[in-house]
This record gives sequence, structure tokens and C-alpha cells, in this order.
Amino acid sequence: MQNPDDTEDKAASDAQPTAIAQHIARVLRDRIVKGEYPPGERLVERRISAELQVSRTPVREALKLLDADGLISISRNKGAQVIQFSTDEARHLFDVIAMLESLAAEQLAQTITPNVLLEIEALHEQMMGYVKSGNHSDYFDINSDIHDFIIAHCENPVLAETHARLIARARRGRFMAIMKPERWAVAVEEHEVLMKALRARDDVAAAQVWRQHLLRTGQTLIEVLESGDA
Repeated sequence: MQNPDDTEDKAASDAQPTAIAQHIARVLRDRIVKGEYPPGERLVERRISAELQVSRTPVREALKLLDADGLISISRNKGAQVIQFSTDEARHLFDVIAMLESLAAEQLAQTITPNVLLEIEALHEQMMGYVKSGNHSDYFDINSDIHDFIIAHCENPVLAETHARLIARARRGRFMAIMKPERWAVAVEEHEVLMKALRARDDVAAAQVWRQHLLRTGQTLIEVLESGDA
């Protein structure tokens, strides 16, 4: 008869590669989003496994996760390569993301509690600190946390599930857009307007500014792609 402890140990062992793969995917995803791996860059399993000091099996699993995100393509001839945005994809993607996130902002404004408002106020204050210091990378990370916070607290699981399938590609586009100083400045103003709407529980204003925020980001991304600066 098998010892129950042995079964639990085996289950934990079987789960471990998946946890490692998810960690590797987070590392690689962040690098792709922030342009450390540019479009066309090949992600070679053996190099990644050597750098991160892991076996090639979880690296292979991680690459499959990134493929599912739409960040890379995997082919027999070329292996794993970072995908480039097309202008049409950027337009279509941000049309959808803008609708989803504006609905989330609207629903959050309708249901926001004092504690939830305090949490997003703290995130906003932290983001503004990075704006003042000119720290693009940390600004983007906390900015993404704010977007994710709105989705997580809008109390709409179907919206959250749909958004999760698109967010990796959208996040790469958002990072490309904020590298333009003029877009960064306007985006910060839009965040300020959103906070005023949430404080006032003004669902119409929250939805309007957040839709505008995402559509403008999409338009800036298209301009970046058309200029060849991506």
C-alpha cells in the first residue's frame, strides 16, 4: 500500500515544473513587453536555461505559455521568435481593450468601497512618484498594477477572463506608447481624471476617460509602428 505522504510528495514534484515554467514565463514576458527582446528576436531554450539555471523542460513549457499569450510564435524551422505588431492588430486590439477596461472602470465607480478607493489611491500616489522621478520602467509596472486592479475589482468575472486573454499583447503596446514623452504626459493626466471620477463615484466620467485613455494609447502605438521606431 502506498504511503499517502509519498503521493503528496509526488504531486508536489509533478507540480514543480509548472511553477518554474510560470516563473520563467513571467521573466521572459517582462523582457518582451519592455523591449529587451525586440520583434524577431529568437528565444533559444539552451541559452535561457543556462542564464536562469533551470533545465530546458520548464523553459519549453514557458515558451508555450508565451505562444498562448500571442507574444511569440513557435515554428519547427525558426524556433521561438518574438512577434511584431501590425498596425491593423494594434487598432483592433485596443478597440476591444478600450471597451473592456472602460466598462470595468464604470462598474468599479458604481461599486467602489472606501477601502478599495484607499488601495487605488495608494497605487496612484506611488505611480505619481515615478512620474516625478522620470522612472519609465517602474512607472509602467505600477501603471499596469492600476489597470489590473480596476479589472480585478469591477466584480465582473466574465470581463476579467476575457481581458486576461488579451492583456499580454496589449501591455507590450502600452509600453511602446509611453516611450513617447507627449503620450506619457497625457496618459498621466487621464489617470488623474479617472481618480477624480472614482472619488466622486461618477461612473459615466470614469468610463469615458478610461475608454479615451486606451484608444489614445492604441493610436500612439499605431503611430510608433508607422514611424518604424518599434
